[in-house]
Amino acid sequence: MSALLVAHGLCGNWSKIAVIDTENNSADLYAHLGEYKTLSLEPPYTPERYMEGIDICLEAGMEVIVVDSTSHEWDNLLDYHSSLTGNSFTNWAKVTPRHDAFVNKILQSNAHFICTIRSKQEYVLSEKNGKQVPEKVGMKGVQRENLEYEFTCLLELDMHHRAKASKDRTGLFTGKPEFIITPDTGRAIAEWCNQGADAPP
Repeated sequence: MSALLVAHGLCGNWSKIAVIDTENNSADLYAHLGEYKTLSLEPPYTPERYMEGIDICLEAGMEVIVVDSTSHEWDNLLDYHSSLTGNSFTNWAKVTPRHDAFVNKILQSNAHFICTIRSKQEYVLSEKNGKQVPEKVGMKGVQRENLEYEFTCLLELDMHHRAKASKDRTGLFTGKPEFIITPDTGRAIAEWCNQGADAPP
């Protein structure tokens, strides 16, 4: 829901917003917000299927594309990697280009993208009384490490739907207290985007 509110703030037109939904049609739960488009993605969640979905949205003239969630893409590639025979390290050469193509599709498309990432409890092993025991250290996104560097802004939501920026190139949210996302969040981002000068032809 937060992603949809940001999306509406970005473009101001529900009919120009699309959700690529891998979460069992959960995007339909927010249909009361407006008449956005939904593209349900079914397994297998390969990067190529995500890219086909993005192309469909772009060809339909969507201005904001919400990908909910990108975690399925990474899980699919991890399963693919584990199915490969041979050297595990060199097998990444068969995985990384596919993931990079998916990320580049997002970065090079002429639309705003809001990508959600599932999170899970992260543990580290700590020594206590001479034994290694797991210790909770917080939440970790289920996606390839360092993906956050590709995005302009990364907002983490807590269990109470409060957002906090863990990365922010806009400067709109850095050092600010936690907040509830509204369409004004998207409007502020759109205003920041429109401050730039047009690129020469």
